[in-house]
Amino acid sequence: MAASAKSFLADAGYGEQELDANSALMELDKGLRSGKLGEQCEAVVRFPRLFQKYPFPILINSAFLKLADVFRVGNNFLRLCVLKVTQQSEKHLEKILNVDEFVKRVFSVIHSNDPVARAITLRMLGSMASIIPERKNAHHSIRQSLDSHDNVEVEAAIFAAANFSAQSKDFAAGICNKISEMIQGLATPVDLKLKLIPILQHMHHDASLASSSRQLLQQLVTSYPSTKMVIVTLHTFTLLAASSLVDIPKQIQLLLQYLKNDPRKAVKRLAIQDLKLLANKTPHTWSRENIQALCESALHTPYDSLKLGMLSVLSTLSGTIAIKQYFSSAPGTAATTAKSFDLVKLAQECCYHNNRGIAAHGVQILTNISASCQEKDLLPLEQDAVFGLEALLVLCSQDDSPGAQATLKITLTCMVKLVKCRPHLSQSVVESLLTQLHSAQDAARILMCHCLAAIAMQLPVLADGMLGDLMDLYKLIGRSATDKKQELLVSLATVIFVSSRKALSSEIKTVIKQQLENASNGWTAYRIARQASRMGNHDMARELYQSLLTQVASEHFYFWLNSLKEFSHAEQCLTGLQEDNYSSALSCIAEALKSYHKGIASLTAASTPLNPLSFQCGFVKLRIDLLQAFSQLICTCNSLKTSPPPAIATTIAMTSGNDLQRCGRISNQACMKHSMEEFRNLATRYGDLYQSSFDADSATLRNVELQQQSCLLISHAIEALILDPESASFQEYSSNGTAHVESEYERRMMSVFNHVLEEVESLNRKYAPVSYLASNTCLSNAVIALLKVPLSFQRYFFQKLQSTSIKLALSPSPRNPAEPIAVQNNQQLALKVEGVVQHGSKPGLFRKIQSVCLNVSSVLQSKSGQDYKIPIDNMTNEMEQRVEPHNDYFSTQFLLNFVILGTHNITVESSVIDSNGIVWKTGPKTTIFVKSLEDPYSQQVRLQQQQGQPPSQQQQQRTAYSRF
Repeated sequence: MAASAKSFLADAGYGEQELDANSALMELDKGLRSGKLGEQCEAVVRFPRLFQKYPFPILINSAFLKLADVFRVGNNFLRLCVLKVTQQSEKHLEKILNVDEFVKRVFSVIHSNDPVARAITLRMLGSMASIIPERKNAHHSIRQSLDSHDNVEVEAAIFAAANFSAQSKDFAAGICNKISEMIQGLATPVDLKLKLIPILQHMHHDASLASSSRQLLQQLVTSYPSTKMVIVTLHTFTLLAASSLVDIPKQIQLLLQYLKNDPRKAVKRLAIQDLKLLANKTPHTWSRENIQALCESALHTPYDSLKLGMLSVLSTLSGTIAIKQYFSSAPGTAATTAKSFDLVKLAQECCYHNNRGIAAHGVQILTNISASCQEKDLLPLEQDAVFGLEALLVLCSQDDSPGAQATLKITLTCMVKLVKCRPHLSQSVVESLLTQLHSAQDAARILMCHCLAAIAMQLPVLADGMLGDLMDLYKLIGRSATDKKQELLVSLATVIFVSSRKALSSEIKTVIKQQLENASNGWTAYRIARQASRMGNHDMARELYQSLLTQVASEHFYFWLNSLKEFSHAEQCLTGLQEDNYSSALSCIAEALKSYHKGIASLTAASTPLNPLSFQCGFVKLRIDLLQAFSQLICTCNSLKTSPPPAIATTIAMTSGNDLQRCGRISNQACMKHSMEEFRNLATRYGDLYQSSFDADSATLRNVELQQQSCLLISHAIEALILDPESASFQEYSSNGTAHVESEYERRMMSVFNHVLEEVESLNRKYAPVSYLASNTCLSNAVIALLKVPLSFQRYFFQKLQSTSIKLALSPSPRNPAEPIAVQNNQQLALKVEGVVQHGSKPGLFRKIQSVCLNVSSVLQSKSGQDYKIPIDNMTNEMEQRVEPHNDYFSTQFLLNFVILGTHNITVESSVIDSNGIVWKTGPKTTIFVKSLEDPYSQQVRLQQQQGQPPSQQQQQRTAYSRF
């Protein structure tokens, strides 16, 4: 469950962590100094775990120096262990502070008489190339070892040369001729040449180096026509072109030439593999002629395995801009129909191929063409795509082998894509899916249910008539408790929830509950309840959560389920709202608030230090405040009925020039103004919740955004109808993006937004100035319309798929967090801020960190000494810096002034900026205390002045020069 999800935020402060890190390092150090080889090896291999747990430079530097000592004095097996640790911990190497000392200890072994020790040292140097790219002694040793007579040492030198070439332009330029001589030399064995050639892929630092490397590779391809040599050379050729970027079109032509003319299947396969790499990396460099040549090769090849590879490249290209270039008419030629293109002929020919993979790529190409080239007359292609997809669906749904399931996934993904861009095809696609559901294997049924749910979320295609088929299938699921059956129960229930636009009938609820009692475990029931909460079926969700309360073993899980039950009950109370029945609306909101308050108490009890449920608590608290604001607004509107404005209110408004006077007593009490400000404040808080949810999926963020927009809509309506009709603008609230609606909840919310805006606009246009009765009726009905849309609790409320956290360390840092750091008031404090970005199991699933924004501010807490007139600039410290993490580590420094004597509170707060430039307030916030002390000389002068003694001549001179 979500409550058991592991949090990656550390509870302890940095001081305690440092103590733990030191004790862990001492423990490993004890193992390193042991006389037994086994204990030494065990200690060495435990270092990567230590680096992962305490990833700050102070520990990593000490640990690597200890490992370097072991490398220097140990035997070859220990050296090998240290090498493996270094390679595993490559991203921590740049945190080594004493690089010179580390390299010196490692490098001393290069002078050993043992060639194996030298080989391990060369591999160690190669693994460290990122931190010592320009070390000339390392460069010299590698060049020297390439001429060694020991094969192990030469292979190690090749490994090191490849790593240094990737990092250092000077080394690459210097070693290029040496590599060239060795490859072309007759004395060099062929197997060694095969290992030397891949080094040339790193010769991309400048154009001349890349050009000379290409010429050498071109010579090698023609001079050494053996299969192994051609394969290695061509692949190196491709990697060099992909890195240098300028020769990619030439490389595509070369690979196509080998694909067409070389008779060897191994070479053809390599050419296809490299073409796929270039299609993924640079699809815009593919010309129409390139795609045409690939199509001709695919049409004429008799081998299915090669045809499959070529179609894989073409299906990749068909989903990119290359497909538009292919279909654009060449200059000077008449426009041709889509069917006359070889790519279309190939795809149509392959759609019904007896090889599943080829057929899948064929329909994928047709789907991508239909989606990308919408301006062309593609009606026959759409039909071909649909027929091909249906044929593959029938074929793969009967087979539960892994290959068939993989093909089925491609087929269903194409179906969703085709329906999204061609909505008129949705009905036939959905009908074929429903027909096939009954005869399919369980594994295929699960995937087909996911596809049906994805289509139904985008378009309301699942009519109530189709619910009967789904319910019959739900009843047919056997009573076995296998994992596939459990998964199928959840998938089918999701489709049923999506397809039922209104509340679930009692018959459907009975069938679902009976099946859950017969064939499911508690986890399946929880997942179905979770889906019901996401789809807005709160009545069903409440009953399921209620049934699960007694089936959990943990107190925290009990409170979590109890809170979900209360939230579902609260939302269920709001489904009975009716327009123009305001007293009933107020009682429903009051009942909902009662359940929400019970739920938030349970939710708080469910949270733990490791899993604080901060998003859930924030979302629910905002929902409570929003319901209270809605209730208050309806009460305010109702009070006008008992206390309407006087008959002469309009005349008073015209005389005084204050339009608010026509609303009578209400405007004087500023109730409406207060209500408008409250909704704007709620919108701001929803914006803050959005900004703090860096790890949330897009659907959850869109849900938060819709709540924010509903607050802005009501505040705008109050302003437009009552407070300031003249200046209220409709443009910024107009609906944009309804074409990209992703869920039924969003569709219904957008519909309410548009309806309310139209009502407000029409009232303003027809009846200006709007009567108090019409405006209040409009506001109350807008509130009820918004509340009638069942709230959707999205995925992030239950499940955290991406986890990102930042750990900060400040130096200087006091041993005791409560102790202040002493600083003299005539000096500046250099505050170093280091940080580590920590990820969960799926880093960068929704968004990635581009840079980290660090904000440092200081506040004077308590003043000591006399008050002096000090410039405002010196009283506060407000600084901000942006740093880009490298290997999930960042570091920067701030210079802070503390002129005023006393205790200052320094706060360092971090926020992250993603790859789209959006700022996310993720935290954390760290605080330290600084005590600003008077410098001794100023103190002495001040004391002398207080005693009435003039300062001595020596002291006067010191005063004059003290600044120097």
